[in-house]
Amino acid sequence: MRMIALAGAGLLLTLAACGNETPAGGGSLTGNAYLSTSVTEDGKPKTLAGNTRVRLDFADDDRLNANAGCNSMQAPVSTGGGKLTLKEPAAMTDMGCPGGRQQQDTWLLEFLQQKPSWKLDGDTLTLTTGRTTIVLTDSDVVQPNTPIDGTKWTLDGVVDHDSVSRQEAAEKAWITFNGDRVTGFTGCNTLNGRVARATDAITFGELATTRRACAEAEGALEKALLNGLKGTLTYEISANTLTLKNSGTGLTFVTAR
Repeated sequence: MRMIALAGAGLLLTLAACGNETPAGGGSLTGNAYLSTSVTEDGKPKTLAGNTRVRLDFADDDRLNANAGCNSMQAPVSTGGGKLTLKEPAAMTDMGCPGGRQQQDTWLLEFLQQKPSWKLDGDTLTLTTGRTTIVLTDSDVVQPNTPIDGTKWTLDGVVDHDSVSRQEAAEKAWITFNGDRVTGFTGCNTLNGRVARATDAITFGELATTRRACAEAEGALEKALLNGLKGTLTYEISANTLTLKNSGTGLTFVTAR
C-alpha cells in the first residue's frame, strides 16, 4: 500500500485539529456526514463522474473526511467565521481510478483549499466559493445506513490511525456477515469463520481459508485483510461504508452506492 504527501492541489495532505464553531444561523457539522445532491460552477450544473457523489464526513474529533468517488482525503478543520478551513496540508490515499475520478479528487481538494463559506439549513449543507457551489444533504436522509447482515462488503481501505491507504486490487476482496458467520474472499482465497456480535463490536474467531498459492499482490492483499479481521473490533456503519477498528488500526469496506 502507498501513501503520498502532497503540498498542493491533487496532493496528499495531513491536517491538524482545530475547534469548530456553531454558526449564528444554528446547527453543527460535527458528527454528521453529507452527500452531494447538486453541484454548480459559474451558475451552470456540473456533472460528476458516473456513480459518484461528494461525501463529507465531519468526525467528532473535528476531522473532515472527504471523498469524491476515488481517493479519500482527511484533515482536521475549523468551521469558525462561516468558513470551512483546512488547518494543514491534508492526507489522501493514492489509488488510481478510471472515468475521470482522479481528476475529480483534484477538483474537490482545490475547492476545499479555497476555504468555502458554509451554511446549514436543517439537513442541507451548502458550500460556496467564488464560482462553485456544492449542495449536500445529511447522508441518513439521502442514503440510509446499509444493514450489516447479508451485505457484500468490499474492502476499501486499511486504517492506520490518522491515515487510510488502499491495497492494490482491494476491490477484489470482500466479506459478508450472516448472524454468527462471516464468509468472504481475500482476493486470492475464500474465507469463512464465526463471529460474536455486540451492539457496536464484533469478535472474530479463527478464520479458515482455502490454500491456493497467491501472486505477490494477491498475497499482500490477503495478508492485509486477514490481519485486520482478528480479535474484537468496534464497528460503525455510515451510509454504505463499514469501518472495523481496534486501537486506531482497522479496515474500511463499502457496498454499492
